[in-house]
Amino acid sequence: MTSADAPPPSPQTPYDALGGDAQVRALVDRFYDLMDLEPVFAGIRALHPSSLEGSREKLHHFLSGWLGGPDLYVQRHGHPRLRARHLPYSIGIAERDQWMACMLQAMEEQQIDAEMAERLARAFFGTADWMRNR
Repeated sequence: MTSADAPPPSPQTPYDALGGDAQVRALVDRFYDLMDLEPVFAGIRALHPSSLEGSREKLHHFLSGWLGGPDLYVQRHGHPRLRARHLPYSIGIAERDQWMACMLQAMEEQQIDAEMAERLARAFFGTADWMRNR
């Protein structure tokens, strides 16, 4: 088989480009650390339980599959049903914007490549905006 006959290489997933599980975990951990530490994120922090451990695990599991890695969330919890799972919480523009600001800061502090961070920010914004229920 010549190189002309070889199939094209598979495109790298965002999960791989970020550095896999350890980096996804680090991003999630920084996101929740910031939410817990920074007063500017108090609005979204108030929507979470007193312990963030379960939220950390679920976001880590969700992002793993959403970014093209192992589909941990579906394996453990079934279909994400994101909007339905978030309906009990009052989510408006302020909450969307706080969530986004927290994630953008976490990506910056984790030194996510600028091009990747921009791609992720667009995708995160679309999802965060879709979660609004007021």
